[in-house]
Amino acid sequence: MDTPFQSANPSVVKSIRQRELLNTWLRALRKPKPLPSLLDFKPARIDDDELADMMSFNVEGDGEAARYVITHEGARLTATYGNDHVDPSKRTNRYLHDAIGPDRYARVVPSYIACIALKRPTYSVSMVRDPDGKDVSYERLLLPFGPNERVEQIVGSYKAISIDGSFKVDNLMGLKPSSIPAVVINAVIDQEIARRPAALSDDVVEVV
Repeated sequence: MDTPFQSANPSVVKSIRQRELLNTWLRALRKPKPLPSLLDFKPARIDDDELADMMSFNVEGDGEAARYVITHEGARLTATYGNDHVDPSKRTNRYLHDAIGPDRYARVVPSYIACIALKRPTYSVSMVRDPDGKDVSYERLLLPFGPNERVEQIVGSYKAISIDGSFKVDNLMGLKPSSIPAVVINAVIDQEIARRPAALSDDVVEVV
């Protein structure tokens, strides 16, 4: 049964690094524009280790018919989805639905559809088990960008965390994972985006 998307404020995001990315998105948002420009998105700390947990997309089309062209695919995500066999030179400039297959795409695409329809970040948490049976929380943050009224790019951050300590990331969300991911949170971050309608960059609500 699908978990419906709930309206939430920025504090719903658990990961510290994802909170930093969300704060950067909030600072880039300039009223009255509904979306920040990707050119204004300048995170303070993006190293190779963080990029390994990130993806970026160009968005073609709108609504449920939209397609997502991968422009960056983090190395750790490649292992998570069991795509290590794909030549690195062929991991970008392909559609997300081709990269992860129809079954997995059907599970994740609602987050992308909500992101482009509402022009706001979406945040999802799924529970899955690694090959050793350890519970892992898989957290997805999608940030929308566009110069006008339409979402043209999405930047995604994907974090796998376990309270049981170290776990196996290989094929965690692959075609045949140890368990089917169970969604526990689907949120659209649309509350407390700014304190007043004419807010400037230093007026946004920082998540700490």
